[in-house]
Amino acid sequence: MKRHAIVKDRIQDRTDTLTPAERLLTDILLRDYPVAGLQSITKLAEAAGVSTPTVIRLARKLGFDGFPELQDALREEASAQIKQPILKREGWPEGRSDSPAFRGFAEAVFDNLNHTIDRLEPKTFDAIAKVLADPKRDLFLSGGRITRSNADYFYNHLQIIRSGVTLLSQSPNVWPQYLLDMGKRSVLIIFDIRRYERDLARLATIARDRGALIILFTDQWGSPIGKVADHTVNAMVEVPSSWDSTIAINLIVEALIAEVQNRRWDAAKDRIESLEDMFRSTRIFRKSN
Repeated sequence: MKRHAIVKDRIQDRTDTLTPAERLLTDILLRDYPVAGLQSITKLAEAAGVSTPTVIRLARKLGFDGFPELQDALREEASAQIKQPILKREGWPEGRSDSPAFRGFAEAVFDNLNHTIDRLEPKTFDAIAKVLADPKRDLFLSGGRITRSNADYFYNHLQIIRSGVTLLSQSPNVWPQYLLDMGKRSVLIIFDIRRYERDLARLATIARDRGALIILFTDQWGSPIGKVADHTVNAMVEVPSSWDSTIAINLIVEALIAEVQNRRWDAAKDRIESLEDMFRSTRIFRKSN
């Protein structure tokens, strides 16, 4: 069996042919793959907010005789995953002695990275990169109490690569000032993981009503903002800690930074060189010799 599971490949290959209801259903299936598809047809339909006939139609569209055959394929995939080590450790130095706490945390992070990579839709990644590289679009970024740092990190790189990038203030009280400038050529990039923040959801809804395109970075369970988002990236965040880990989110962010720079290399190169010249000429924030 391939690393990318058979049912998941079938979903990705047929994405363009899916109806809106079938897309809702595949979102649920991929959100906790392959376990989500092992529940009863009624519970799966309820979780996606679709009818049971929609589940049957999707199974047939994916090339199965019906939902039972689809579940059989998912069971085989789940069984194969269980038989494999949770994560291979070829790169871990042999005989290395680490604290159990560090090693347990590191293994959880590695597992998050693997699952996030498995779940990332190539078409989604490419679509987001295309939007972010479009010089005609203005980009706005915002994050929550924990994910503010992810938004700030993304902003710092994007605004070096291209112009028209704005990081929203941490205070929701001034967000209307940013919303005033949002329209059909605007892109709102939001980071929102559990516990999901109502202010961010309201921000996304108003921005979408004004015509902005919404890009959401969230966890494996999915922020409610996903209902209005045009593109959603789900990353695994659970680790043995009271705090969720956003390392998997930053993996996707850094990959997007690299891809946007590649797509805009000529313009980005000139902009980066101009910035370096400015630093050299002004010596801003540099200590005097």
